[in-house]
Amino acid sequence: MSMTRAKISRHLFLALTTAWLGLVVAGSASAEPPQKAKGGSEATQVGSTANGQEGATQREKNAIRLFDGRSFKGWEGDTRTTWRIENGAIVAGSLKKPTPRNEFLCTRQRFGDFELRLKFKITGDRRVNAGVQFRTERIPNHHEVIGYQADIGPGYFGALYDESRRRKILAAPDQATTRRALAAVGKGGWHTYRIRAEGNHIELWLNGVQTVDYREPDPNIARDGIIAVQIHAGMQAIIAYKDIVVTPLRR
Repeated sequence: MSMTRAKISRHLFLALTTAWLGLVVAGSASAEPPQKAKGGSEATQVGSTANGQEGATQREKNAIRLFDGRSFKGWEGDTRTTWRIENGAIVAGSLKKPTPRNEFLCTRQRFGDFELRLKFKITGDRRVNAGVQFRTERIPNHHEVIGYQADIGPGYFGALYDESRRRKILAAPDQATTRRALAAVGKGGWHTYRIRAEGNHIELWLNGVQTVDYREPDPNIARDGIIAVQIHAGMQAIIAYKDIVVTPLRR
């Protein structure tokens, strides 16, 4: 009987040991999936970050720098007596004499739906008047153009004007918005304009402050055209434009 009991005890001990080892192995196996899940989560996060970077890179690839800072390549206008290049900017005007007539420096390329960003700076007479044309046409054999203008000048800053067509302000900010936008002028006196045109929807931002949110009611108004910068007749000051970048919108 004692031998039998001893055998039973040994068998029972082996059985309990085997069961315990099985629980340990099972516990280890059940702990593995959370570790894999954590690794998978980190991989997804890296992937999403990578995708975000890829998206930003794609937007940068779509952006077109219209002015190279050195030449008038891609532009047309009076580059003999009106427009010049100084310190990486397109410049026109004088502090000594008024500009004889409206002049526009125009892109040769046309754009439809886009977002345009640029900087401009005024030196001299505060009564300066200028602007940035878009969805515009050059009037044949003429110095004038016809189309939308993001206006520049006292009483016109941040306004949307219709140059040579309806010849009126289509939308304009209130005085409080204008003051806020002008107070946000950048370092060195450089203002920024952001112009977005998509379908019949046109938006303007001056120095990061939205000044216009306009929807064109006339379906016959062109939704593409050239981009141009202006110096206005009678202006006795200097206007400069730089960092002109357009990003076509994919619809």
